[in-house]
Amino acid sequence: MDAIDVLKKLFEQKFRTPVERLQPLKGQLGGSGRNIIRLSSGKASAIGILYNVREENAAFVEFSRHFRQHGLPVPEIYGEDLSRGAYLEEDLGDTTLFEFLSSNRTGENIAPQAVEAYRQVVGVLPRFQVEAGRDLNYDVCYPRDSFDRQSISWDLNYFKYYFLRLAGIAFNEQALEDDFDRLTNFLLTADRDYFMYRDFQSRNIMLVNGQPFFLDYQGGRRGALQYDIASLLYDAKADLPPEMRRELLDLYIEKLSGFIKLDRKTFLHHYYSYVYVRILQALGAYGFRGFYERKAHFLQSVPYALKNLRWLSHNVKLPIALPTLMEAFNSMLASEKLQALASEADTLTVRVFSFSFHRGLPKDETGNGGGFVFDGRSLPNPGREDRFKALTGRDAPVIDYLNQQQSVHQFLASVMSLVDASVSEYQRRGFKSLMVSFGCTGGQHRSVFLAEQLAARLRGRNGIEVVLHHRELESAAQ
Repeated sequence: MDAIDVLKKLFEQKFRTPVERLQPLKGQLGGSGRNIIRLSSGKASAIGILYNVREENAAFVEFSRHFRQHGLPVPEIYGEDLSRGAYLEEDLGDTTLFEFLSSNRTGENIAPQAVEAYRQVVGVLPRFQVEAGRDLNYDVCYPRDSFDRQSISWDLNYFKYYFLRLAGIAFNEQALEDDFDRLTNFLLTADRDYFMYRDFQSRNIMLVNGQPFFLDYQGGRRGALQYDIASLLYDAKADLPPEMRRELLDLYIEKLSGFIKLDRKTFLHHYYSYVYVRILQALGAYGFRGFYERKAHFLQSVPYALKNLRWLSHNVKLPIALPTLMEAFNSMLASEKLQALASEADTLTVRVFSFSFHRGLPKDETGNGGGFVFDGRSLPNPGREDRFKALTGRDAPVIDYLNQQQSVHQFLASVMSLVDASVSEYQRRGFKSLMVSFGCTGGQHRSVFLAEQLAARLRGRNGIEVVLHHRELESAAQ
């Protein structure tokens, strides 16, 4: 029995009906390495997870059942076969908190409904940390049962080797290690006897009928309260305005005071050090996925993390001295390599493809999994005429022929209207990548012409980089 068959069996055991549709999903846990699949039949739907790290799977399953016993909004576990790296959970839809925020903001102006969603999320966090954390089985935590010296060291070295090194930032290694020791010792003086969610950020929170549900807590362990609220408020691409962060932090402290006796000054004494260590962990992840694994879309978050570091450097003074680390931050902020990423972050890249349907759809290399595919096979085909067979949609005779066809103009008008609207909305919401593909029979005439026409139109717009690929022509030229 292969892995997909295991999920199908779990689905049939739960819903007493065979699976009719399988839909691979991207994005919800894009950096984790999990395979996420939606299984459905009629009105029944579930999310299947395939992942070969048994300890993480066991932690997620046990934590989920524990949190549900405490009435927390997490997915129900429908079934599992951990020996085969599979489990089935409740389908919470497709709307993450990040997507909801993106669709309800213009720059730093965030609509009230998005602010309210964040307020609801902040209100639930203390229940995970304190209420459900009291009787949690920490024996199943993986890879550590607490955010201790070893855990912190892993995160700091992740940042050092996968971000600083690969970004070309110079530093004195021993002096940086001395700063890391001082930072670690200070972090460990905070009260750490609570559940630390570990990755409490906007892509791990789903909105279902306006209510938040929570995912991706399998890396949870004992730790300090400050870490999770720092993760949410300094979530890089969410790019929350400073005033909104302050208001949400105040709300969190107010809600937390309902669960424990809390001294605000003591809490804030450690808070910004946890903000820093969370940003360093995230930068390490961006560097590993982006610089090392060459998954460029992870680097799109770097400019937002640098923006957070710049704000912190101007507005926060830590209780401890970290001169070498701060010098590294200044070098990062001045780095031409990283500044280029910042410039790219302000640009929407539209990838335009022509292709032949005989060879399948072009592959989306960005990890976004979105865009348009237009079928040009309904249009008059120049390839059927001998005079055009050796030519392509970039050659003047073919261009003239297609320009004389009324159906081609109607087709292009509809395409331009759809793509223009999406481009405008993507730019407004700060999205960075859109893919538009045109297919025809051979990928030589109609699809090439259509792709060229769209690319020419888009190249005149501000803030857009157009990347044009004629897949079949490029393949033939190799």
